[in-house]
Amino acid sequence: MQLTPEELVAEFHDAVMELYFARKRIAHLEAENETLRVRLAEAGPRSAEQTEAAEAVP
Repeated sequence: MQLTPEELVAEFHDAVMELYFARKRIAHLEAENETLRVRLAEAGPRSAEQTEAAEAVP
């Protein structure tokens, strides 16, 4: 499939926008992850089994 210059620019623009929003989402998830780590640390020590189970959840 061959794209016209206009289609190529549109595809590139779409890819850039997807990357922009993906990066925003990653930043949000990293901040949320850090908040949860702090809360977990404040909750106190847990058994290794519970910690492994929690880390296995995506």
